[in-house]
Amino acid sequence: MRIALFVTCLGDVLFPDVGKATVAVLERLGHEVVFPADQTCCGQMHTNTGYPGDAAGLVRHHVEVFERALADGAEAVVAPSGSCAGSVRHQHAMVARRAGDEHLAARAETVAARTYELSELLVDVLGVTDVGASYPHRVTYHPTCHSLRMLRVGDRPLQLLRQVRGIDLVELPASDSCCGFGGTFSVKNADTSTAMLADKMSAVLATRAEVVTAGDVSCLMHIGGGLTRLRAGVRTTHLAEILASTESASA
Repeated sequence: MRIALFVTCLGDVLFPDVGKATVAVLERLGHEVVFPADQTCCGQMHTNTGYPGDAAGLVRHHVEVFERALADGAEAVVAPSGSCAGSVRHQHAMVARRAGDEHLAARAETVAARTYELSELLVDVLGVTDVGASYPHRVTYHPTCHSLRMLRVGDRPLQLLRQVRGIDLVELPASDSCCGFGGTFSVKNADTSTAMLADKMSAVLATRAEVVTAGDVSCLMHIGGGLTRLRAGVRTTHLAEILASTESASA
C-alpha cells in the first residue's frame, strides 16, 4: 500500500525521530511511504482556542495537500498522533461548515475518511499486530485523551505493544486520567495542569517502568518534562519508536 505521512507540527519541529520511526515500521511491513513536503499545521490549536477563521485557512491547505497525495496514488494518510488525526476526522468538516464552505467540508470529509492514527492503520487497515519489533524494557502505556475519547482507538496500541519481543508491559494506574497538557490548557490553567501532571507522574513512578509511552508527542513532552525535573530516570518514548525498535536484550 502507498501511504502518505502526516507528520504533525510537533513531530516535524521537535520530534523528527517519531516520523522516521513511523516510516521504518511501515516500510518494514512492505509499504511505500510518501511525505507531502508542503504540509503544515492541521489547525487544531486554532480551533480549540477560538480562532475559527485562522483554522479554516489551515483546514483548506491540509485538504488540498492530502487530496493531491491521494490523487497521486496514496490509499491512506497516517499520523503518529491521536490528537491531530482526531482533529482531521472530527473538526475539519465542522470548521469548514462554520466558515460557510460546504464544498470544502465535503472534501475534508473525504480526506478524513482515509486518515488514520498509527495504531488504527496497523490494526484495522493493514491487519497486523506483530510488526517485528523487539524492545527489552519495562514499559507503561498512557492512552492520551484525544486518542481515547475522540478517536476511540481503544486497546489497539496495547495489542501492538503486547506483540513486541522482550517488552515487560505494565499497567498504568488511572491510565485514562489526562496528563494535564491539553494544548493551550497547560498555558491558560498552569496550576491545574501542574496538579494533573503530578498525579500522572505518581502513577508512572508506581509502575517502576523504565519507559512511558503514548501515541502523542504532546503528552509525552509534558510528562517527560515533569519526570526530568524530578530526575526520576524514566524515559518517554513514542509508540512508533518502540514499534520500530529491533533492540536485542543484550544490547
